[in-house]
Amino acid sequence: MSVRLNKEALELARRLIRDGNVVRDERDDWSEHAPSTDDENAFIDEHGMDEFAKWHLGEDTAETAGTKGRCKFPYGDFRRVHRCAVISGESRAGQYDHASIEKALRDLLAEIDEGRS
Repeated sequence: MSVRLNKEALELARRLIRDGNVVRDERDDWSEHAPSTDDENAFIDEHGMDEFAKWHLGEDTAETAGTKGRCKFPYGDFRRVHRCAVISGESRAGQYDHASIEKALRDLLAEIDEGRS
């Protein structure tokens, strides 16, 4: 498996955080906050795979282009960045030795936490 950082997704995440489109939830909340398969499919039907991919910081180049299987490390719900998704993704990226994705997620978490009042 060859997973690389999706730079377009990283830029979108940073912009969303700058604009305040963030849910400051806790680590274990992602299992409840993650979009369902139906939500994902509805988003793809409305916006297409390219937009869906922008909500994932990793791209598995071993998977077929234009498929959901190519998209790894989701960070939000198609409207906002979720702190819990960023934390979960950082942990998984470290576990599977995806250093560039782990660093990007760590940086996003810092941006989220710096924005707390």
